[in-house]
Amino acid sequence: MASIKGKTALVTGASSGIGKETVQLLLNAGATVYGAARRVEKMKDLEQKGAQAIKLDVTDNESVKSVVDSILEKEGSIDILINNAGYGSYGAIEDIPIEEARRQFDVNIFGLAHLTQRVLPAMRENRYGKIVNISSMGGKIYTPFGGWYHATKHALEGLSDCLRIETEPFGIDVVIIEPGGIATDWGIISADNLRKTSGNGAYAELANKTADNLAERYSSDKLSPPDVVARTILKAVTASRPKTRYATGYMAGFTIFMRQLLSDRIFDKLILKSMS
Repeated sequence: MASIKGKTALVTGASSGIGKETVQLLLNAGATVYGAARRVEKMKDLEQKGAQAIKLDVTDNESVKSVVDSILEKEGSIDILINNAGYGSYGAIEDIPIEEARRQFDVNIFGLAHLTQRVLPAMRENRYGKIVNISSMGGKIYTPFGGWYHATKHALEGLSDCLRIETEPFGIDVVIIEPGGIATDWGIISADNLRKTSGNGAYAELANKTADNLAERYSSDKLSPPDVVARTILKAVTASRPKTRYATGYMAGFTIFMRQLLSDRIFDKLILKSMS
């Protein structure tokens, strides 16, 4: 285990859930932590605990540049980057407008990639860095009506693998976190969006069944709390040689294992059965 005391960390999507819990744990470990999100007012509690709250829209190039430049000017380095900002837009692939699909990629991939590009030069110069990309077990599997979301997470897995090889000579670790079912508002929001997008069209029967399943699952007490993922992130950034990826949270390890084990057709049936 390596100490991160005195290191500077930037956490995106820090206004709630996994991001907020991660900020708290990194603070407790002695890091200087910047929590970034569009809703700065949601991070007042983190400021009271010693974090620096900073407004960031990862899809706005000027916002990304301003945030990175201001942290580097004040701290001299960004040693740890937690790319946590992201969202899921559910609906049949046919029903979701391409503009919304592009926005999904802008947030989950291109915004993340641009922020990483901005942070990398200082990490290379210091020959030290920890980049943690929050993927999902959805980056290894698939579910009906999550096509565009899964596409971004599958892309993030490949992007992270390539980045890991490219940056390793500079002392930079790139880690992928693959959460399973986590007790946040993600599933409820996705279920609502699914009903609005595909609840009355050609895909209505399965779409409504899937939405009901999502809403029920994310209203239950089966899911893992966000701090399970936050603790995994802390484990990764304090490891002298972290794993390349960590599956964590409800059903993550088991589901990814079953995807590797089963054929496409059998896994299709398993996923559909889980939606019934």
